[in-house]
Amino acid sequence: MGTNTDRDFASLLDDLFVAHARSEEISPKPSIPFDYLSVADELYSGRIKVTSDAGAAEYREASENFEAGFAALLASLDALAAERAEAAERVEAEEELPSVDPEAIARELDLATAKASADFSRLRRIFAFHNHPDRVAPHLRQRAMVRMQVANMLIDDAKRRAAKAPKR
Repeated sequence: MGTNTDRDFASLLDDLFVAHARSEEISPKPSIPFDYLSVADELYSGRIKVTSDAGAAEYREASENFEAGFAALLASLDALAAERAEAAERVEAEEELPSVDPEAIARELDLATAKASADFSRLRRIFAFHNHPDRVAPHLRQRAMVRMQVANMLIDDAKRRAAKAPKR
């Protein structure tokens, strides 16, 4: 293959095919033919034994032991999962859930201290930091979402009232 730059792509491809054909002629072919299908037929027919009877018996025994051990492992994992579920339920039952009462949330926000728009924004950020659904335990997410909606509503109302109130 030459290095002429005025040749077209088709002639370059032709040269590559010719070079590839020459390299295949040079590469040695396998000297021992091996017919995989005939070997598979022989193994399947049973005329060729791969292991002794003692080896097959050991294999069967090992698989039975494995199955028994695996069943015991699954049973212990199921018991552990049940224990963890019961413990989680006990924790949820003992845990005091945050209130969704608007008056309790208003007291928690302490809206009376806020006067300017920046104060209301600060209160919203602080409340969200502690109560946002993405920041609480999974079993409290629905309650946290309701609390955030109530808090946002209360802050927006207080902000509107502060904007309407006469300036002193």
